Amino acid sequence: MDMKKIISEVTQRILNGGEITYDEAIKLINIDENDEEILEELFCGANKIRKQFVGKKADLCTIMNTKSGKCSEDCKFCAQSAHYETGVDEYELLDYDRILERAKEMEKSGVHRFSLVTSGKGIRDKDFEKIVDIYKKLSRDTNLKLCASHGIVNYEQATKLKEAGVSMYHHNLETSKDYYSEICTTHTYEDRIETIKNVMKAGLEICCGGIIGMGETREDRLKMAFEIKELGIKSVPLNVLNPIKGTPLEDIEVLSPNEILKTMALYRYIIPNCYIRYAGGRMALKDKQNIGFKAGVNGALTGNYLTTIGNNIKQDKEMIMCEGFEL
Repeated sequence: MDMKKIISEVTQRILNGGEITYDEAIKLINIDENDEEILEELFCGANKIRKQFVGKKADLCTIMNTKSGKCSEDCKFCAQSAHYETGVDEYELLDYDRILERAKEMEKSGVHRFSLVTSGKGIRDKDFEKIVDIYKKLSRDTNLKLCASHGIVNYEQATKLKEAGVSMYHHNLETSKDYYSEICTTHTYEDRIETIKNVMKAGLEICCGGIIGMGETREDRLKMAFEIKELGIKSVPLNVLNPIKGTPLEDIEVLSPNEILKTMALYRYIIPNCYIRYAGGRMALKDKQNIGFKAGVNGALTGNYLTTIGNNIKQDKEMIMCEGFEL
């Protein structure tokens, strides 16, 4: 099998407005992670696709964990689940002054988007009105694009969030439909799809990706990409599992840098016209983080994550601009 020829043909087809097939994607994701020459061809192809479809604009976002721990759901990767003893900080919804202080700090640092995140399957009624009020105040007091991540929501809730100034809602698929029940049993993949459709119906943009390295197959990673594409998503955050002590996945082996980069490049082939964002766990790339920006990535969740330490915002901006992007 001439992999260079396959990569060249698929890349050119996409540049001409065509698509990659699932079978072709399977061949490409099974490239040996130690075959640097062929991987370089794949990364260059993904970079060409990114340049043509979304240009050189990169997008930086950051999140704030505004309600932590005691989550009823049993997602096997998550430090905030009440089902596991992880030692995570637990607190109720933070007050507005504390949130505004962080938002102002992020705005000053040059971040484009700021998201509030709350633990739990969804938003309790007593918290929802408080959250809506917080977004209204942030819309008034900052110039940040506001994002929200509050679990499962209905259409009415999504509409109220939009009216409060939220522009994008974050709700991951997490993994493929086939593998989902291996990761979570307290709600379904279909529940997540319903939330995404509710949010879209309300007129909000959707940020939807997942986590790789949870014991799923390469095929599962590709299936998730095609499922995201089918939903019409334009912002795709890709997390790499950071095994958390106390969770069922604490002993899982972290993916290699080349396996991670190869997957991200394939996501660009499958979804040419979206933001593909580095998200949690990218420290697993070690000294290869910059290579992602040569292989289809054009966005990043920067600063700290929900329960883990992330990248320094200044360092991220420097790295991204060094790769020829505009912020």
